[in-house]
Amino acid sequence: MTGRERFLEIAQRKSGHCGFWHGVPHDESTAKLYSYFGVKDDFELGLKLGSDCRFVSPEANNMWKTPDQPMGPGTPPFFDIYGGEERRTLAQEGVFAGCENIEEIHNYHWRDPGECDFAPTVAEIEKTRASGQAVLSGTWGTFFRTTYCFFGMENCFIKMHTDPEQVEAVADHVVDFYLKANEKLYKLAGDKIDALFFGNDFGTQLDLFISPEHFEKFVLPYFIKLTNQAHGYGIKVVLHSCGSVYRVIPLLIEAGVDILHPLQALAKNMDAEYIAERYKGKVAFMGGVDTQQILPFGTPGEVKKEVRRLKKIFGENFIVSPSHETLLPNVPPENVAAMAEAALE
Repeated sequence: MTGRERFLEIAQRKSGHCGFWHGVPHDESTAKLYSYFGVKDDFELGLKLGSDCRFVSPEANNMWKTPDQPMGPGTPPFFDIYGGEERRTLAQEGVFAGCENIEEIHNYHWRDPGECDFAPTVAEIEKTRASGQAVLSGTWGTFFRTTYCFFGMENCFIKMHTDPEQVEAVADHVVDFYLKANEKLYKLAGDKIDALFFGNDFGTQLDLFISPEHFEKFVLPYFIKLTNQAHGYGIKVVLHSCGSVYRVIPLLIEAGVDILHPLQALAKNMDAEYIAERYKGKVAFMGGVDTQQILPFGTPGEVKKEVRRLKKIFGENFIVSPSHETLLPNVPPENVAAMAEAALE
């Protein structure tokens, strides 16, 4: 069985064996990992470790090739959120912090997704498909974070009460960009993409950023649009959200998420027992291997023990993976190897 076949069985909750994905090495982790495993890039690393899938990120493959306006470091290249300034914090005020009317938002220079170039992404998709791995792709689509950054996090959450139409107007434009960009990619390579993998961090260590009621108003409708678009092309949906999101998992399942990622192990009510007891059989899972304590500070033996525990709890429709998509520099390569070995037992 190929990794792609196993991934698709898991996404359909029909698998007889769990899967594995090693995650995405942080830029500061690559040299150590590639040297330890004797590979030259993340593609080779995934094959070496036995990953069933690969994330082919358009953003990481130069989808934006017309940087003709000043952008601050740390901002999506298609949205000049801070007016050319560098992002320092998520609470930093964006260009709509002092917005007084909807016209300001509509008159902003929203970028044309037609300027996106997906040729490098398509080449990587074809390379991944040929390797036997499942292809996870689509724009990262961080519409929730992008929307609140346009105001500044605190300003945005206040405006959800005082000026909800402004928040919705920004979200409409942001999601429209991602929908049109994904549409362009799907028309080029939708038959080779197995899952849309996109991320919006909805939770903190303890709870949601916003109430479930505000989640239903300001987040869920846009999530449904992106999900329905992918499903319309026969593409599964993997949703990434760090933090404690247990209160809205039923809404996400109802909205069409096929695989929930990354199951932040130490966040409130995101532990394997809690999640499996309530949602096993209703959605597939990817992640769960704690990146706050076990992966960075545990021994290889402890990592293997934890992976085996998770496999027993979640069962076959589970992709063993870190509880954050990024392998940070404090994770020893020995522990990455131990995670992969236990996953593939």
